[in-house]
Amino acid sequence: MIPKTKLMDITVKRTIPASADKVFDAWMDPKCPGGPWFESETLIMAPVPPAVGSLFYFTVLWEGQSWALYGRFVEIQRPGKVEYTWMSEGTKGVESTVRVTFEGRGKETEVTLRHLNLPDDELGRQTEWGWAHILASVAEVLAKKSASA
Repeated sequence: MIPKTKLMDITVKRTIPASADKVFDAWMDPKCPGGPWFESETLIMAPVPPAVGSLFYFTVLWEGQSWALYGRFVEIQRPGKVEYTWMSEGTKGVESTVRVTFEGRGKETEVTLRHLNLPDDELGRQTEWGWAHILASVAEVLAKKSASA
């Protein structure tokens, strides 16, 4: 039985200097530097690009520990939204939800990431830093691509 844990939601926003199509594609591409899947030690995702109902599993090295993360894609609406479940040791067995929206604003895209049902503890709060770091990495990669184009 999973112990009762107080849960919280986090929201992270970032404006990225690229079209919604480009930002969405970068987010979903496991080979895109800076994206959520890129720094994986191990990645299992099929098909690529993912489809609704497809599963993912990956491991990342963080603070000297290998962390396993897994889930399934619930909704994919290119280029506006992707939603997937998310479980890891950090969620304490609770299936959380990651919802990412991509709102085009001219030559930029506002990305809003909501992570729902995270444990309200230190690991849950560190998740906010992790998502902010990933969004900053995607922004940096796309800004460099835009500058070189």
